[in-house]
Amino acid sequence: MDDQDNYVALFAALSHDLRLAAFRLLMSAGPSGLPAGDIAKALNVPPSTLSSHLAQMSQAGLLRPTRHRQQILYAVDVEGTRRLITYLTEDCCEGRPEICGYGTPAPQTRAAATCKEKETSDE
Repeated sequence: MDDQDNYVALFAALSHDLRLAAFRLLMSAGPSGLPAGDIAKALNVPPSTLSSHLAQMSQAGLLRPTRHRQQILYAVDVEGTRRLITYLTEDCCEGRPEICGYGTPAPQTRAAATCKEKETSDE
């Protein structure tokens, strides 16, 4: 399988609404991930329905499953996700993705700015 096929598999793994929702949920969960049962509950789907979707994302290199006693925990595979993001942005702006804002911090949300202002004014 060549490089192009690998990226096609990555995109295919995210090209279903349930898989995309699970991936986003796991992104927010952080490096410790979540048990498969908790993912199914959060997405309101039967565990049997979710298992094949999680397996496809794992095979594509987007998720990292680990067994913890009787549970399987799923977490985002940071390297696989980084490869996908790099692939999408490496040719941006004639090979200079910094021009497009890639790699710069995300804009601060209004809620975060308000909290920061409050902390500053309390000092």
